[in-house]
Amino acid sequence: MSVTRESVQQLLSSEDFGQRISGINQLRQLEPSVAYELIQPVVTDNNTRVRYAAVSQLDTLGNQDLQKTLTLLRDRLLNDAEPDVQAAAADAMGALKLTQAYEDLQRVYHQSSEWLVQFSIIATLGELGDPRGFELLQEALSSDTSLIQMAAISSLGELGDVRAVSLLTPYATNPDWQVRYRVAQALGRLGGAQTRPTLETLANDSVEQVAREAKTSLESL
Repeated sequence: MSVTRESVQQLLSSEDFGQRISGINQLRQLEPSVAYELIQPVVTDNNTRVRYAAVSQLDTLGNQDLQKTLTLLRDRLLNDAEPDVQAAAADAMGALKLTQAYEDLQRVYHQSSEWLVQFSIIATLGELGDPRGFELLQEALSSDTSLIQMAAISSLGELGDVRAVSLLTPYATNPDWQVRYRVAQALGRLGGAQTRPTLETLANDSVEQVAREAKTSLESL
């Protein structure tokens, strides 16, 4: 059976949330402009899983109308009761580089008590590419949640602000090898002669994955 606008619309209008999720998945087989039109009402569906699936797809469909998408995602980030949906909204904002949402992301990071929401915001800031994110990432480095801390390290590497080198250097001796790995990766992205001493130290790390990543980063300097 072929997937058409009408068949997908029927699924999205079903009272069965499983059918609605199926409809969201089938949107990928339609023209993006049609899929974007159909997905918008489902972003505020009364079922969490349906909203999550819809918001998650906006990271690819949202470029059909960035201003409208910003409104949709901002509403879910600020007003959705489910952390999963808020996190998906933050992810999509970064993927679409909606820098107009930076202040919203910053505010929710400070107001939310949900680690998943905070993690997604920090993880998306590197991709967002807004230089204002540097201070928030610096703050997140001190998080008590290791996953948020590691996301901050990675995002600082993606953001490309060379001030991050001095912030990241102390983490090269962190007892958690995964933190050291992220540091090697981030310094490789930042580049520059000032990263070399730390990368040379990490190239001799006792954990093979860390040493290999540092050596790869050194080769690109």
